[in-house]
Amino acid sequence: MDGGPRVPEQRRAGSGTTAESGPLRFGVLGPVRAWRGGETLSTGSPQQRALLAALLLREGRTATAAELIDALWGPEPPSQALAAVRTYASRLRKILDPGVLVSESGGYAVRSSGEGALDLAVAQDLAAEAEKARGTGDLGRARSLLNETLALWDGEPLAGVPGPYAEAQRARLEEWRLGLLESRLDLDLEQGCHAEAVSELTALTAAHPLRERLRELLMLALYRSGRQAEALAVYADTRRLLAEELGVDPRPGLSELQQRILQADPALAEPSAPVTEPALAPVRPAQLPASVPDFTGRSSFVSELSDVLSSASEAEGRVMAVSALAGIGGVGKTTLAVHVAHRARSAFPDGQLYVDLQGAGPRPAEPETVLGSFLRALGTADTAIPDSMEERAALYRSVLDGRRVLVLLDNAKDAAQVRPLLPGTEGCAALVTSRVRMLDLAGAHLVDLDVMSPEEALALFTKIVGEERVAAEREAALDVVAACGFLPLAIRIAASRLAARRTWTVSVLAAKLADERRRLDELQAGDLAVKATFELGYGQLEPPQARAFRLLGLADGPDMSLAAAAAVLDLPPEETEDLLESLVDTSLLESAAPGRYRFHDLVRLYARACAERDQRPQEEKGAALSRVLDFYLATAARVFAIERPGDRLADHLEATEYAGLDFTDRQSALDWLYSEANCLLACARQALGDGRLRRGVDLLWAAKDLGESGANSKQYESVALAARDAAAAAGDERAEGRARTVLTNVHLVAGRYDDAEDEACRAVSLAGEVGDLIPLYWASNDRGIIALIQGRYADAEGHLLSAIEGSRADGNHPLEASALCNLSRVHLAMGRTSHAIELAQDGIAIYDRLGLTLRLANARYALGIALTEAGRPADALRELTEALQMFETNRQRLWEGTTQFRIAQAHVASRQHAKAAQHAEQALAIGCIGGDRIRAEVLTTLGHSLQGLGQVDRSRVCWQEALTLYEQAGAAEADVVRRLLTPASVA
Repeated sequence: MDGGPRVPEQRRAGSGTTAESGPLRFGVLGPVRAWRGGETLSTGSPQQRALLAALLLREGRTATAAELIDALWGPEPPSQALAAVRTYASRLRKILDPGVLVSESGGYAVRSSGEGALDLAVAQDLAAEAEKARGTGDLGRARSLLNETLALWDGEPLAGVPGPYAEAQRARLEEWRLGLLESRLDLDLEQGCHAEAVSELTALTAAHPLRERLRELLMLALYRSGRQAEALAVYADTRRLLAEELGVDPRPGLSELQQRILQADPALAEPSAPVTEPALAPVRPAQLPASVPDFTGRSSFVSELSDVLSSASEAEGRVMAVSALAGIGGVGKTTLAVHVAHRARSAFPDGQLYVDLQGAGPRPAEPETVLGSFLRALGTADTAIPDSMEERAALYRSVLDGRRVLVLLDNAKDAAQVRPLLPGTEGCAALVTSRVRMLDLAGAHLVDLDVMSPEEALALFTKIVGEERVAAEREAALDVVAACGFLPLAIRIAASRLAARRTWTVSVLAAKLADERRRLDELQAGDLAVKATFELGYGQLEPPQARAFRLLGLADGPDMSLAAAAAVLDLPPEETEDLLESLVDTSLLESAAPGRYRFHDLVRLYARACAERDQRPQEEKGAALSRVLDFYLATAARVFAIERPGDRLADHLEATEYAGLDFTDRQSALDWLYSEANCLLACARQALGDGRLRRGVDLLWAAKDLGESGANSKQYESVALAARDAAAAAGDERAEGRARTVLTNVHLVAGRYDDAEDEACRAVSLAGEVGDLIPLYWASNDRGIIALIQGRYADAEGHLLSAIEGSRADGNHPLEASALCNLSRVHLAMGRTSHAIELAQDGIAIYDRLGLTLRLANARYALGIALTEAGRPADALRELTEALQMFETNRQRLWEGTTQFRIAQAHVASRQHAKAAQHAEQALAIGCIGGDRIRAEVLTTLGHSLQGLGQVDRSRVCWQEALTLYEQAGAAEADVVRRLLTPASVA
């Protein structure tokens, strides 16, 4: 029954159920309706529905005829009122099941057909359960139950029902609904969802301006969102409105909140009792790597660390348990931490998170990237993950609050890398491993891990090799572990090598390790000691394994998929998987996840050293990196082509010899692009050397969606800057022109328009010099957008006409449509509204013909803006709403926010100020394409909507913030906002 009336759920079957028709149910939280099973029954005329409503609201009690007459007509009923009541009752009896409407004691009653038969009764039960859950501290369940309760309303209660009784009940039910809504919003704030609540509260305060509790909640939500000035402005608006309308002052609670905000009361800053968002299927990450079955020794460390972890569950009010393990590479930090973490799993029932922070490598993991991975593992949707590290860290702590989660941060570079990743809340704990002592990690329990004792080392060796072989040659075994420097990783590799060679004796292995020319120089201290242990494992590899080990270590990136590894090795996936799994067995490679592999950072360095020393011919190193670059470029080009049918970019990219992946649908293509983002960008950066520069630049261009999504924008920009500089240093004008074209779009998304213009101008110049067609019209399109934003409309028109001409000459219809839509906005700014609409419609026609979705969203966005300006807000809203849905589907978070802003403008144009404020708030919460300048536009629009709602003080705060942003950008719009802030404008 999609789109039909809501049928109240039935909690238990009742007496009214028949074999053929199903249960009888009633609704009063909306129009008065009745259903039998899935069939809607006719409840007759308005007066007949009024009679049914009066009986239903008595919840089975008998209403006399006089009471019913008074309910339907009040003190002056018609002369035939009694007869009319009897007629209505007779008709209803024929409609309803037998025995439901009964006559008794000179009146009538409706006998319910079972629990849950009346939506109001269901709502009352749910509200009672919610109150009970809140009383026991289960705020998540209370919030969920209140949402379920509010969902039962289907518009105005008793809609269309006449009579004084219905009018009184309507007011009662609406007041109850508002009270439930306030309770739910209060729970939102208690659980840290203040930013999300601002939009809803803004709309509600507009609809109910005199309801002080809603104003109080809005003030608190704004304050916790970092918008103190707006929170105080809400109070000023409220005080003025109450004085004008009622001649009273705000109630004491509201005044007290204002004072606490003025004093920046710390108790206001955080929810009073935050808990995690309820979920039907709670996500419990279990990311710990497998614990080794032959873990040996370290008993004192295990006990010490276990005690620290157990303190996280003790009722001592301890905020968080943090332990930091330090030691040289290969000393067993990770093995010990994983072992302890597995022992403590039962104390952390809500999950365990793990990450290798790659602290010893050339590019340690960025905390914001790790936070994104953790948030996804904890059940947060991609679209809900903020851009900045600070916002991600705050959301991460909020998501963990109320949970008991253990976080293992492996191989950290320093305390600065670790701090944003700490849970920071009671009940959680963190284990950190690093090669440096983290003296500046406040509150951490520091553990310095040294090599094993001789007894522990021998015990570990014995467990792997076997008691019988070691007992026969105990002295030789002691020589082996001594030669390994009692380093656990070296011992494990040596013992595994011996265990795999049944014909060897322990003495044979000891003799091999006795060669100081092979071992002692590298078993000094620090990293060199670890390198010697790797040599043991590498030395026992078969030639195909050794080749795979050397070549796989050449590629940058946090890990590698099986498909990418197959490209590096130039082998079929099945053979590649066998090789990689055999390397996992030797502990020289780790299995990060099914189908994904990674090196320990030092093992990667060692593999590269082996490639320098052993790879023959040496040219194969470059060939391996070339193949993996081809793989990423070919696959990214396929994703681009799926996303943009008809776009000629793929035809202009550098040719590839190694094939990429094929996709059966666009969703799987997008999934690949975003899941491989870090590896793809690492490959592009690594390709900026000799011979691969052009393909690296083209890989960035083909993966341009990563620069617009918001999730990978910073990393994408960093690689794009490096590509431009590398191309300029190499004197490759073609590559430099393309890199600058890529950077133009990066700066546009970020709102850095002067930088974007500089890059685009240089891109056009370079492309013209070398005859590279596609950057000419791509960059011209971007220059048209920049000139439009900067108010240079004649320049914008010229650039866009060049872009249209160039794209048509190249047969690039999607780019032609994009330029047409941008030209539409230029004509709109020049007052040619009708022509602007035609141009946008021409763009839509092209996109429709090509079957595009994401680009069609951009076209509908442009048409919506034109229709708003043309005074057709209803048509504009239709186009913008469709655009919004398309952007959501394509995971373009920043475009979602920008479209919310345009929807707000359309609502302002139609004087729907409450809706405008709600959408503007959503735009602020999500973020927009264009950086601070577009944020200023959103704030200006929000100010207009708030002024329309009578919230003058809050509107002025928004305009003041917009003015500051415009002034910082040197934008001409600053003058417009200054005029808005003058007293004459307010009057």
